[in-house]
Amino acid sequence: MKLANKIALITGGGRGIGRAIAFAFAREGAKLVVAARTTEQVEKVAEEIKAECDVEALPASCDVSDREAVERLFQILGKEFGRGVDILVNNAGIAESAPLVKTDDELWNRHLAINLTGTFYCTRAALPAMLERGWGRIINVASIAGKTGAPYIAAYSASKHGVLGLTRSVALEVATKGITVNAICPGYVETDMTTRAIESITAKTGKSEAEAIAAISRMSAQNRLITPEEIASVALLLASEDGRGITGQAINVDGGSLLF
Repeated sequence: MKLANKIALITGGGRGIGRAIAFAFAREGAKLVVAARTTEQVEKVAEEIKAECDVEALPASCDVSDREAVERLFQILGKEFGRGVDILVNNAGIAESAPLVKTDDELWNRHLAINLTGTFYCTRAALPAMLERGWGRIINVASIAGKTGAPYIAAYSASKHGVLGLTRSVALEVATKGITVNAICPGYVETDMTTRAIESITAKTGKSEAEAIAAISRMSAQNRLITPEEIASVALLLASEDGRGITGQAINVDGGSLLF
């Protein structure tokens, strides 16, 4: 059991990539805190984890863009488990599209608040206990849009570029403290977020759903979408002792669509 006796917090854990990571960690013995804004979803995931994996799984409602909500979350899990988390997965995020001239302040600020500031709040809250114990893993789910730009996603891409800068800086701060900090950069993944992208393409271009899926798939050299479980397998490597030599990295899981 690679994560036996470890406590892992996964934000955005109610579905998609977060859910897959939660199950991957639970199957390796980790105790889970599954957090998201949607209480019903995380409660369902926690119950499924407990039933399948027979480990502790605590559902928690939290808006990561709210500093006080993040602080409350860490207070609750500290009381529940008697100590801070060993592994933090910053997965909560949003993705909306608009031409830059139609990107209003609310859309821009929403992306920065959730995708970037939320990652900062959770990382800042998790680090003290990791530093005290001399062991920790921080995994930020970013995007290949954090390495390159694309039309109509300026706010999303800017926020994910920020996540990579944060990842690299914190990794260097704690490199000698037994803590690793890394990012995973997915391409298009079989999640609700991609479903919404497909719906947007069909609405704006008149293409059929099958044509939209084919167009997105062709962005990958493998001509396919990535599965959440593939992201989870990389997260498991980074969370375990097997990945202790990897830090400050931004690992693409995109079927070869971006070669840097």
